[in-house]
Amino acid sequence: SQITTLINHKDKPKRSDKTLQAIQRVGQAVNLAVGRFVTVGEAIANENHELKEEMSVACIEARRAGETIAQLTNVASLDHPESDSHITIFTDKTGVVKAARLLLSSVTKVLVLADRIVIKQIITSRNKVLATMEQLEKVSSFQEFVQIFSQFGNEMVEFAHLTGDRQNDLKDEKKKARMAASRAVLEKCTMMLLTASKTCLRHPDCESARINKDGVFHRMRLALEQVIEIVTDSRPNGENEMAPISIYSGIKEFKNKVEGLRENLYFLSKENLSTMLEVILEHTEDFTDSAYTSHEHREHILELSKQAKMELEQLVSVWMQAQNQKTKDLMEDLEVAILKTCQCMNELKREVHSAATSLAADLLKYHTDHMVLKALKITGVEGNLEAVAEYTCKLSEQKEQLVEMCRLLRHVSGTEPLEITCIHAEDTFQVTGPQIISAAETLALHPSSKIAKENLEVFCEAWESQLSDMSMLLREINDVFEGRRGEKRVYLSLPRPGKHNANLKALKPVKLDTEEQAKIAKLGLELHLLTSDVDSETERWEDQENEIVQHGQGMSSMAYSMYLFTRGEGLLKTTQDLFHQAEIFATEGTKLASALHAFSDQVHDDDKPLLLLEAEKLISLCKQLQTTAKASVQGKSATFTKVDACILKTRNVMTLLCQLLPLCCKLLRKNKAGSGCLKPAPPWREDRIRTGANAHSPERRAETFGIKSLENHVTNTTFLESK
Repeated sequence: SQITTLINHKDKPKRSDKTLQAIQRVGQAVNLAVGRFVTVGEAIANENHELKEEMSVACIEARRAGETIAQLTNVASLDHPESDSHITIFTDKTGVVKAARLLLSSVTKVLVLADRIVIKQIITSRNKVLATMEQLEKVSSFQEFVQIFSQFGNEMVEFAHLTGDRQNDLKDEKKKARMAASRAVLEKCTMMLLTASKTCLRHPDCESARINKDGVFHRMRLALEQVIEIVTDSRPNGENEMAPISIYSGIKEFKNKVEGLRENLYFLSKENLSTMLEVILEHTEDFTDSAYTSHEHREHILELSKQAKMELEQLVSVWMQAQNQKTKDLMEDLEVAILKTCQCMNELKREVHSAATSLAADLLKYHTDHMVLKALKITGVEGNLEAVAEYTCKLSEQKEQLVEMCRLLRHVSGTEPLEITCIHAEDTFQVTGPQIISAAETLALHPSSKIAKENLEVFCEAWESQLSDMSMLLREINDVFEGRRGEKRVYLSLPRPGKHNANLKALKPVKLDTEEQAKIAKLGLELHLLTSDVDSETERWEDQENEIVQHGQGMSSMAYSMYLFTRGEGLLKTTQDLFHQAEIFATEGTKLASALHAFSDQVHDDDKPLLLLEAEKLISLCKQLQTTAKASVQGKSATFTKVDACILKTRNVMTLLCQLLPLCCKLLRKNKAGSGCLKPAPPWREDRIRTGANAHSPERRAETFGIKSLENHVTNTTFLESK
C-alpha cells in the first residue's frame, strides 16, 4: 500500500513542505516495516538450516531495497531537491520503481520460503504420527501400549496445533472445509483408537475386535493423507480431484449462461446449454430413483424436468431467430423465454430442496431416540448373539437411509463448504455403522468385558454426535436456501432491476468503480467482522426462536450482504439496492428495539434502566441510518458519500448490537434463575454453548479438532495401568 502511494505520486512543479514531509514519512514507514519483516525472516532462517542460505539472501535483498527507498524519499530537508546533487524520488523515479520491484520480489520469496517451512513441519509431524501408529498396531503388551499411546497423544496434539493454524490461513473455503472434515475424523478416531486397541489387547483371539481396530487405523491414515494433500495442494499419482456436480451448482451455472444471452447472443452454443440441462436432469434421477423420495415429490420433479426441456426448446428457437434478425419484438420474446426458463429452474431447485430437507427432517426426528443403539448395548451385555444380529440388521438399514439422506442433501447444500460437509457426513455413517456392529459383536462374545462395553459406547457416541451434527447442517442448508447465510445472504423483499417491469427493459445500474470499492473496503471489512461477532452471539442463545435472536440474525444477514456489496459481490448490484437494504436494516433495528422494550418488563428493576438506555441508543442510530438512506442525492461524488455514510451507520448499529445481545442473554439467564424456572448455569456452560454452536458453522469449523479433548485422551492413559 505504501509503495503504491510512492509510485503513483504526481510530479507537480511546486511541492509544499507538507508534501515533502509526507513522502519522507512514507519512505521511512516502508523501511521500518521491511526491517521488522526481515527480522522475523532471519529468525526463521536460523531455525531451519536447509533453507537458511536462500532465506538470508532474500532478507538481505529486502533490507537493501527498503534502505534504498528510504534514501530516495529523504526529501523533507531539501528546499530544491531537483537542483541538489542528492538523488531523490523527484530526480530518479526509475530508481524507486526498481527498488520497489526488488522489495516486492524479495518479500514474496521470503513468504514462499516460510510457507515451505510450515508445510515441511506439518509433513514431519504427520510422519511422526504415522510411525507411532505403526508401533501401536504391532504392540502386544498392555504396559507398552500405554507408553506408546501417551507419546502418540502428544504427537497428535502437536499435529492438531499445526494443522489448525494452517486451516485458518487457507483462503480457499473448499479446502478449509476439507481440512476441517479431516481434522474432525482424527479427533474422534483418537478416542476410538484407544478403546479399540485396548479391546484387541484384552481379547487377542477375537476376530470382530481385530476388524474393529483395523477400521480405525485405516480411517486415520486416510484422514492424515488428505490433510497432506490439502497442505501440499497435490493428489496421489498426479490425478485431479473430480468433485461430483450438485444440482444446486448445476442450476446456478445454467442460469448464469441463460441470463448471459441478454448481453451476448453468440458467446455459447445451443448444444452447450442442452448438455448442461441434461447433466442437471440426470442428477435429479438421484431423487426420482430413491426409495425414500415421496410419491408427490417424485411426480413434481419429473413434471418440472419435462417442463424445463420444453422451456429450453422455446428459448433456443427464439435465440436462433434473434441471432439472424435482432428486432425489438424478438428481443422482448427472448427476454420472456429467458425469464420462463430461469423460473422453471428455480421451481425445480425448490422442489428438490423440499424433497431432500423434508426427508432429512423426518429421518432425524425418527432416529432421535437412538433405540437401535440402546438395544445393541443391552443385548451385547446379555451375550444374546441372536438379538445382536437382529439389531445389527436394523442399524444397517438405518445407515443406508442416512447415507441416502446425505447424498440428497449434498445436491441442495448451496455452498461448496456445506457440500463437503455432506460428503464427510456420508463417509462417517458408512464407516461408523460397520464399526458399531463389530464392537457389538465383540461385546456379545465377551459380555462381562468392561473394555468391550466401553468400546461400544465410544462408537455409539460417535454415531449420535454425527446425527446431532446433521441437525445443525440441515439448519445451515435451509439458511442458505432462504438467503440468511453464506453467498445468498439477502432479503427477499429486495427489488431486482427489471423484475417487475412490464416492458422488460432493465434499469441502468449504478455501481461503485474499483477505486471507490478500494476506499470503502476497510469499512466493509469491519462490517464483516461485526456480522461474525453477532452470529457468534446469537448462536449462544438456547432458544433460537426468541424474538431478539431472530431480529439479530436478520440484521446480521443484511449487514453481510452490504459487506459483499463493498467487494463488488453478492446480490446487491447497485447503489439503489444498497440504500433499500439499509432502510430495511434500520426498520429491523427499530423492531428489535420494540422487542427489547417488551423484554425489559420481564427483567429485575435494577437491570431495567441499562437495557432501556441501550434500546434508546439503538432507536436513535436506526433513525439516523433511515434518514441517510432516504436522502436524495445526485452525482457520482454525492452518491459515493451516501454509500460511505450508510455503511458507517450500519457498522455503528452492528457495534451496538454486539453489546446488546450478550447483555440480553445474561439478563435472560439471570431472570430465569431468579424466578426459579431454571438454575443458574455453571461457568463452563457458556463456553460449551459457544464452542458447540460455533463448531458447526462453515466459517468456524476450523476449531472442530478439539485440542483439549486430545489432551484429555492423553491424560486418561495414566489411569490405564491401574485399570
